[in-house]
Amino acid sequence: MKFGLVVIIALIASAVAAHFLLQDPGYVIINFRGYLIEMSVPVLGALIVSLFVLIWVTTKVLRAPRKLGQAAGRYRAGRAGQRLTRGVIEVAEGNFAKGERLLARAAGSSEAPLLNYLQAARAAHLLGQDERRDTWLKQAYENLPGAANAVLLTQAELQLDQNQHESALATLRKIEENSPNHGHALMLLGQLYFKLQDWKNLGELLPKLKKYSRLDVDTLASWSARVYEEQLNQAANGDAVNAAWKALPKDQRNNDDLLESYCRNLIRTGMHLLAEKEIATTLKHNWLPTLVRLYGKVDGKDVTKQLKKAEGWLATRGEDVDLLLTTAQLCLRNELWGKARSYFETVIAIRPTPDAYRDYGRLLNQLGENEAAADAYKEGLSLVPDPQLPGLPHLAPDPE
Repeated sequence: MKFGLVVIIALIASAVAAHFLLQDPGYVIINFRGYLIEMSVPVLGALIVSLFVLIWVTTKVLRAPRKLGQAAGRYRAGRAGQRLTRGVIEVAEGNFAKGERLLARAAGSSEAPLLNYLQAARAAHLLGQDERRDTWLKQAYENLPGAANAVLLTQAELQLDQNQHESALATLRKIEENSPNHGHALMLLGQLYFKLQDWKNLGELLPKLKKYSRLDVDTLASWSARVYEEQLNQAANGDAVNAAWKALPKDQRNNDDLLESYCRNLIRTGMHLLAEKEIATTLKHNWLPTLVRLYGKVDGKDVTKQLKKAEGWLATRGEDVDLLLTTAQLCLRNELWGKARSYFETVIAIRPTPDAYRDYGRLLNQLGENEAAADAYKEGLSLVPDPQLPGLPHLAPDPE
C-alpha cells in the first residue's frame, strides 16, 4: 500500500511538472572551470533522478551479499530451532535414538547449542550409551566454557543415575574447584555421600549444606541425624559416647531415634547404670517402644528393682507387648521361670514375634522341655521374612 501511494504521488507531481514545463521548459547553464554545460530543466531533472536511481541500485547491490547471508542464517537457525524442538519431543516420547540424531545435527547452527548438547547427552544416557553421552558433554564443555558448571552438573546427575559413584565424585569435586559454594553441587555431593554411607565426609559437608544449599528441612534433618547416630555408634567407650551425645545440637537430642541410639551405645560400652537412668527418666514423659525393649537388656544394679518398675508400668500400660516382653526378660534375670513363661505366652498370644519365640525357646530348654523348645524355635523362624534370593540360571542337561 505504501508503494502504491508513492507511485500516485509521483504521477501527480510529474503531471504538474509537465504542465508547467511544456509552457516553458526553462534553461540551465553550468560554468565550471572553463567548461560550459547547457541543458533544459527537464533534462537536468532526468539526470538528477537517474543519479539517485544509480545510487539506490548500487547500495542494494552492495548490501545484497550481507542480506543474503543474514537470510541464510535465519533459515539455518529456523531449521535448527525446528530440529531442537523435534528432538526434544522425540526424546520425551521415548524415541531416544532419533531425538539424539536431530539434536546433534542441529547443534552447529543452533542459537542455543548448549540445549542441543545437553539434551543429546540425556538421550544417549537413556540409551545406555555412556561414551556417546560423555562426548556430547565434552563438546558442550569445550565449545561453551561459560556454561562449564551447567555441563558438569548435568554430567554429575547422569553419573549418579548410573551409579557411577567415583566418576560423579570426580565431577562434583571439579565443580567445587570452580565454585566452592555451589548450592546444587553441594546437594548432589551430599546425596552421593549418603548413598555411599560416607558419614564422615557427609558430617563435614553439613555446615555448607545448611548455609548454601536449598535442601529441604526434613532431608537435612534426616542426614544430620544419621551422621550423629554413626558418631555414637563409632564411639570407642562410654566417655566417648557421652561426649558425642553432649556435642549434638540441642534439638537433635530430642530426636527419638538418636535417643535410642544413645542408650543402646551406653549399654554396648558397659554404661548400664546411666542407660537405666536415662531410659527410666525418658519413659516418664515419652513412652518409646524402642526404649522399653532396651530396658530389658540393661544390666542394672538391682535387677529385682528393675522388675518391680517394669511391673509397675504394666499396671498402667496394660497389654503393651513391648513391655510384656521386657518384663519376661527381667523375670529370666531374676530366675522367675514360671512368671517369665506366663509373660512370654501372653506376648505370643497377642503379637508373636521372632524375638519372643527365641527367648521363649531358651526358657523351655532351661526347663528341660526340649521338644517344646524346638517347636518354639520353628515357629519363630517361620515369622522371619524370607530373603530375596537371586533366581537360579537355567541349567542345560549334561551331555550323554
